[in-house]
Amino acid sequence: MDRSDTFDIEFTLNGEAVAATVPARRLLIHFLRDDLDLTGPKIGCDTGHCGACTVLYNGRTIKSCMMLAVQADGATIETVEALAADGEMTPVQQAFHEHHALQCGYCTSGMVMSATYLLEKNPSPSPEEIREGLRGNLCRCTGYVNIVEAVAAAAGKETSA
Repeated sequence: MDRSDTFDIEFTLNGEAVAATVPARRLLIHFLRDDLDLTGPKIGCDTGHCGACTVLYNGRTIKSCMMLAVQADGATIETVEALAADGEMTPVQQAFHEHHALQCGYCTSGMVMSATYLLEKNPSPSPEEIREGLRGNLCRCTGYVNIVEAVAAAAGKETSA
């Protein structure tokens, strides 16, 4: 690969400035995991279907396996690593823990990021709105009931999902 196949990018990641040179075809998920050593976003399907790689990009959820790293230039990106401040879990993370909303944990970071985004936009969602808000995230273990209950609990509404 010659220099013309790379791009210099600068962006904010979890509140910190990042500057890097990236190959033109490097996916954001691979850049985050392999180059920046973040383990929160997971590589699941590489096709945008599972949501394990979900991050916040300029305040919106995106599947980082569907975006090139060069597209991060100038952006603000948050991964699940940014959520817990001083080791304290957010209400969403705490609710996932308390409601046993995970089994293998592979989908959890993407679910938590989508749930966080949902609750920022709709602080009091119904169970149907929670399911709609998480529709781009697949869980192969839980059956979603505890996940929906956890998001409802984080919103301050207990529910029977």
